[in-house]
Amino acid sequence: MTTVTRLRAAGTAPTAPDSYGSPYQSYVYAYPHKTSYRRLPDRPALRSLWAAEPKDALSLYLHIPFCEVRCGFCNLFTRVGAPDGLTGAYLDALDRQAATVREALGDTGDVRFATAAFGGGTPTFLTAAELQRLCDTAEHRMGADLRAVPLSVEASPATATADRLEVLAARGTARLSLGVQSFDDTEARAAVRPQRRADVEAALGRVREARIPVLNIDLIYGIDGQTDASWLRSLDAALAWRPEELYLYPLYVRPLTGLGRRAQGADPAWDEQRLRLYRLGRDHLLAHGYEQQSMRMFRRADAPPQGADDYACQTDGMIGLGCGARSYTAGLHYSFDYAVGMHEIRSIIDDYVARPAADFAHAEYGRRIDADESRRRHLLQSLLQAEGLDVAEYRARFGRPPQDDFAGELERFADRGWLDGTDTHTVLRLTPEGLAHSDAVGPALFSPAVRAAMAAYERK
Repeated sequence: MTTVTRLRAAGTAPTAPDSYGSPYQSYVYAYPHKTSYRRLPDRPALRSLWAAEPKDALSLYLHIPFCEVRCGFCNLFTRVGAPDGLTGAYLDALDRQAATVREALGDTGDVRFATAAFGGGTPTFLTAAELQRLCDTAEHRMGADLRAVPLSVEASPATATADRLEVLAARGTARLSLGVQSFDDTEARAAVRPQRRADVEAALGRVREARIPVLNIDLIYGIDGQTDASWLRSLDAALAWRPEELYLYPLYVRPLTGLGRRAQGADPAWDEQRLRLYRLGRDHLLAHGYEQQSMRMFRRADAPPQGADDYACQTDGMIGLGCGARSYTAGLHYSFDYAVGMHEIRSIIDDYVARPAADFAHAEYGRRIDADESRRRHLLQSLLQAEGLDVAEYRARFGRPPQDDFAGELERFADRGWLDGTDTHTVLRLTPEGLAHSDAVGPALFSPAVRAAMAAYERK
């Protein structure tokens, strides 16, 4: 029985599909988004937040908010460059935060980390010696065994130097993600990303020489002037390195970014270009022995397993350290203040590095996660993976099947051909066309409360 038939048989009246507009509404890598977070007036103590949480398989994320340049498409929490002494002061603050957070987690025997990641920004903006300090904080302060768990690190071609890579490889890095975006120098300049292909190729050679087990290459489609032929050339240039993973990202033009200042509003022709390039890239990678994990992620069929995929975690238990990191408990997602504009980001970083250890013992900004939001998050982050949502797992966690909670949304996806109707009593899975529209599927599952909070957020 298909999802549509099943929902109608259950007495749910069919609903006309909503107007989803652009297939590129929002890249949903976490739910709820930080723009729905608000200052927490009660500043709950971390010790109380984590007291009843399971802590035997935590994820650890350390955020480094520095880059050598800011790409035109970037809206990440990061600043360009660092005055003398700032990176050291930041690592001092990170160490103070780690000590405070680790104490709040309680008894050492109850705490175990299953995954770790360094993100940003660009973690490899740090020097080799500073990367040693970063690893020491993760291991000695937090108790994460970086050689025993999958450690993923983000890097740029310019900062993937031999001495930095040597440190990361020696400390147990299992995966390095290199932000290439394009092998075409003209396209890189159009994305306000000053780099030369020769430098990118040299960086990839150094990564392979470091023998880090998994290399991921990020590429972007939809860049001004990009053609089918130039996109295929970038893909083939990446494939020549036989990366274990490839991420294909659609270009977004977001407010307060370099490209955002030149944005002209909705552009259906650009949407069609991005969809065409996505399908071209997807089919090219599938033909070259890669398996699709999500709209963005492709893994070589013979690549070593790496555990949970980035941003695919349906469970809670994320510890984020650094001024741009989030932390997740079952009932609260929290972080520090959020900004995109450079002046505001610098102010938040300056505030972070000046904090004493005691200031890190409380959650300051966040969003409470009630039962409805928990169900939405599980459905959303499962459905956006190619393998889909395990209905039995959902029922075991929430007491009823997802069709009972999200009949209207699933009906509309099915009517659009985005939902595979083969075996919906076992798994809910997007069709290939549904995966292509992941950036419309995800936002369609946002709750009204989260939508309202995001709409009310004052950009800064």
